[in-house]
Amino acid sequence: MFRILFVCLGNSCRSQMAEGFARAYGNGVWEAASAGLMPASIIARLTRQVMSERGVDLGDQFPKPLEWVRPESFDLVVNLTDLSLPDGITSPVRVCEVRDPIGSGERVYRQVRDDIERLVLGLLNEVRTRAAPAP
Repeated sequence: MFRILFVCLGNSCRSQMAEGFARAYGNGVWEAASAGLMPASIIARLTRQVMSERGVDLGDQFPKPLEWVRPESFDLVVNLTDLSLPDGITSPVRVCEVRDPIGSGERVYRQVRDDIERLVLGLLNEVRTRAAPAP
């Protein structure tokens, strides 16, 4: 099964949203996870709120550092930040910069959520058609 990892700075907003959508829409197609370069202590309240508006429960997801998930074990790492990932990641990496909503209001969180939902659906379509996602 295809394995996909979403990475952002704090693993509190963007990558958690991406993991949530990936699990909700891609069950049976891929295994999804997320991590942060400098993980926060909790998932942002607004992240959970705007995802629940789409019917996606983040359940027991929690912020975790990149080294806990072993990025080299994934078929694709999706970098949602404008920061470089650490050296040594051997998996293909795709950069898909998405605005960081932390510190913003609900409107921005919803915009970011919608951007990430479109991104995840596009990646899912690539994997389903077996056109390997290019970095």
